[in-house]
Amino acid sequence: MAKIIEKMNAKSRFKLKQFVKELEPYKGRHTELVSVYIPADYDINKIMNHLFQEQGTASNIKSKGTRDNVITALEKMMQHLKLFPFTPPHGLAIFSGNIAEREGQQEFKVWSIEPPIALNQRLYRCDKEFVLDPLRELLDTKEIYGMIVMDRREGTIAILKGKVIIPLLTRHSNVPGKFKAGGQSAQRFARLREGAAKDFYKRLADYVKEQFLEMKELKGILVGGPGPTKYTFVDGGFITDQVRQKIIAIKDLSYTGEFGLQELLDRCDDVLAEEEVMEEKKVMNRFFNLLAKNFGTVNYGKDAVMHDLKMGAVEIVLLSEDLSDEVIEEFEKEAEARGSEVVIVSTDTREGVQLRDIGKVAAILRYEVKR
Repeated sequence: MAKIIEKMNAKSRFKLKQFVKELEPYKGRHTELVSVYIPADYDINKIMNHLFQEQGTASNIKSKGTRDNVITALEKMMQHLKLFPFTPPHGLAIFSGNIAEREGQQEFKVWSIEPPIALNQRLYRCDKEFVLDPLRELLDTKEIYGMIVMDRREGTIAILKGKVIIPLLTRHSNVPGKFKAGGQSAQRFARLREGAAKDFYKRLADYVKEQFLEMKELKGILVGGPGPTKYTFVDGGFITDQVRQKIIAIKDLSYTGEFGLQELLDRCDDVLAEEEVMEEKKVMNRFFNLLAKNFGTVNYGKDAVMHDLKMGAVEIVLLSEDLSDEVIEEFEKEAEARGSEVVIVSTDTREGVQLRDIGKVAAILRYEVKR
């Protein structure tokens, strides 16, 4: 799948997360682990000159052990950078140092990664640990959508961050039921219900404003619910104009509450079509539909899928992020040799949990396989 500068797919996110996880345990005895971040479009030759100058500066370090470790780490890093004739399109993060467990021993290693999102930061630092915060920030999902599901009885406000629905609050109304109390006229009872409904809409609108108005990362608000209530809420003057302008979709739902939130996400695939969560849900839904209708065109389970993959029968390999690095690498290597696509599926979605529960490995096949 093609890389996109503005966002990363699940496979790219997984690889970056594993890269950070690999480097986190390493600790230097002194400030001798070197981290360098090269921004996109920055001249890599200027970085080489800078590292050469830092070598000269390091020769003034008093401790011989630290001095030798820094100078050698910089030398190894410069040798590694010679593999790159120019800065990669998204920039480059590179790390070097002596990772030997015992003092006095030497085991120098160099790591580098082109992030799936363009770096905009230039950094050089020697420290007791590698500087990984800029990579961690890339992993943090910046895009957030607000979610509102409601009817006259209750309203729930949540945010969609990446693939995860995070409920913020649920409020219940004081709208009386449809059956009036004895002695009240139908008109008076209808006015009481309408007045209670408007009070509820106003209170809910205040909560919406409180949660979403100042949320800088908010890309839009999704609204849904059974019946016409949601349209009354949106168009009836209850919501401030600044918040109302952020609403990008209104959907008919069968439920409110947490079931309503999940249904709203499912029904907003047209709005969220380019978001990672929907791409992941689409490919998993395709798998489950084929599983139900034509079992011979899919398979699941580690050994079964690997068998089909080696036969060249697999179009898409679906791998849960819960798998070990070794298993994922094994499938990726075989998939690359067979021209198959690999999709790393998170466990943040309902479909991702289902994949995990059926063995963490599944496949959509190129053709029907008789079993």
